[in-house]
Order: sequence, then structure tokens, then C-alpha cells
Amino acid sequence: MGQIHYSIEFEIYESGGCDIHEKGQRYKYPADVDKLCPWLLDSVNSMVRVLQFGGTLPWKYEGTPYQKKIDVKGTTTEFVRCPDPTSSGVVVKIVRKKLNKPKNVGWA
Repeated sequence: MGQIHYSIEFEIYESGGCDIHEKGQRYKYPADVDKLCPWLLDSVNSMVRVLQFGGTLPWKYEGTPYQKKIDVKGTTTEFVRCPDPTSSGVVVKIVRKKLNKPKNVGWA
């Protein structure tokens, strides 16, 4: 049996005229993945895998609206842009929070 040590949530940080997602919308992972459009879900999947297993990516985008917070003992953020080739310009903020007590899951 495996354990989950983090919760993952998404916030639509910029919507840029997207017909599906609006700025400020929040989603829990994995419970709400069916509410994300396929373009956005595909763009966040790799980043979620890194964050789920305690990893971080080194760039911080200091001095930009996308400046990240990296705190392996608390809350870590990451920003990902949707690859939709239209002018939608969706940016999602991924928030990973360390759980005080890991949750058991049914996979090893």
C-alpha cells in the first residue's frame, strides 16, 4: 500500500479569454481532473508527477508574476501555461501542500 504525502490543487491564474476556464477557478487533484479541458490537463500532468513525489524544478521566475515558492516542508507552487494554440493564454498555478499525516492509497 502506498502513501500520499502531499495535496495538489490548481488555480486558474490567468484565463486570457478561454471559453472553459476563468481566472480564480480552483480544482483539487485528482478529484476534479474531469473538469479540466484536455489541453490544460495534459500540460499539468508532468508537473503534477514531479510535485507528487517531492520534486521541484529549480527555476523560480524571480521578479515576474510567476515567481514560485519552493518549500519542501510546506507549500510549493509551480506555474504552467496551457499549450492550446489559440489565443486563450491560460496559466494554471499548481499548489502542493505537505500533509501532516500521509494518506494511504490502494496502490503500491
